[in-house]
Amino acid sequence: MSRPSQLKLTTTDHNGVSVIQSQAHASSSSSLPAAVAGLQQVPQLVPTNPSAGGGKALPPSKMKKPPADKDSEEYRQRRERNNLAVKKSRMRSKQKAMDTQQRVNELKEENERLEAKIKLLSKELSVLKDLFLEHAHNLADNVQPATRYAPGAHCVCV
Repeated sequence: MSRPSQLKLTTTDHNGVSVIQSQAHASSSSSLPAAVAGLQQVPQLVPTNPSAGGGKALPPSKMKKPPADKDSEEYRQRRERNNLAVKKSRMRSKQKAMDTQQRVNELKEENERLEAKIKLLSKELSVLKDLFLEHAHNLADNVQPATRYAPGAHCVCV
């Protein structure tokens, strides 16, 4: 039984990757069936630049896409979807800015109300302090001071 010879072909695909294809040829004295004796392709991916090392594959967003024909239906649809997305994004941004401005206005109004309340309560506190102090002075004026006697002195009460 003879061993089939292999022929390796190297081609480069559209992504710049070399593809090695093996073709096995059966000799005439081979015992392989005729269907198997035909071409047999085994694709293998090999980097085109062997010194580049085993780098990471690029994500789809980073891969270069061929420029689309500006007259094509696909391009027009992509542009339309993009325009709608941009419009929606700008509307959301405007709405967020308006909501923020409304919240700022509400907080300013609340702050003014609270400051007015502070002024009112401060005036009330001042009035109450004055009333308290006036009442305390009136009490002090109505109370006679107690006389002190020397130790051992006797007091005659009438």
